[in-house]
Amino acid sequence: MRVFDDVWRPDPTSRPVGTDMLRALTHTGNYVAGAFIGDDLAGGSVAFLATPIGEALHSHITGVTRRGRGHHVGFAMKMHQRQWALDRGLSTITWTFDPLVARNAYFNMTKLGATPLHYYEDFYGDLGDELGGGADSDRVLMTWDLLSENDVEEPRSVDEELARGAVRVIDTDDPSRPVAHHERITPEAGAVVEVPRDVESMRVNAPLEAARWRIAVRDALSPLLVDGDARRSVRFLRSGHYVFGPSGSGAR
Repeated sequence: MRVFDDVWRPDPTSRPVGTDMLRALTHTGNYVAGAFIGDDLAGGSVAFLATPIGEALHSHITGVTRRGRGHHVGFAMKMHQRQWALDRGLSTITWTFDPLVARNAYFNMTKLGATPLHYYEDFYGDLGDELGGGADSDRVLMTWDLLSENDVEEPRSVDEELARGAVRVIDTDDPSRPVAHHERITPEAGAVVEVPRDVESMRVNAPLEAARWRIAVRDALSPLLVDGDARRSVRFLRSGHYVFGPSGSGAR
């Protein structure tokens, strides 16, 4: 509980998970794990078995304390979670994340090789935590295929993608007032969607600007994250850009 309080700084009446729920999850064979640096608990992760039954684990919450940052604790926990799932015959881990947080997008998609499936508007409702800044809790659902090699190569630079015909979906001529143009999206062309480099600081120092970015990214990503034969391949650049391939390039 203290680990998650340190990360999310929630309203004490609205914590992301309670000790009673953690106890119930461990008792019923689900995943509750902590990462230590010496004797200090520096991170925690909670997941539960999901559908398809016998195949999937859903990771509900994973966080690293200030003490744990810079020690690759987050990566170590995901590797531990992956091995825990494989040892139980599972093949997939899913989770949601805030698509505005660039460092998490890079970690999920480029470092782990997970794939974004769907955009959900205000998925959890009002979370009441300091980290989210009171904004709508939009989330992207990720899926991680544990049986694939996950040899992820970072895509070309934004300029190279644009030169090859990709379209820039969000205009940032005035970075404080980003505007999404989904009319630019065509099935044949790739697409580039920019996000702020540090939206968490923006939520503290410029909350109105952060809210505008939420709307712009929502409008840009929603029509690009589709299922079926029209699914697009997608990667995330360290520069803070989602890069989508043409329609059908990510179909499975």
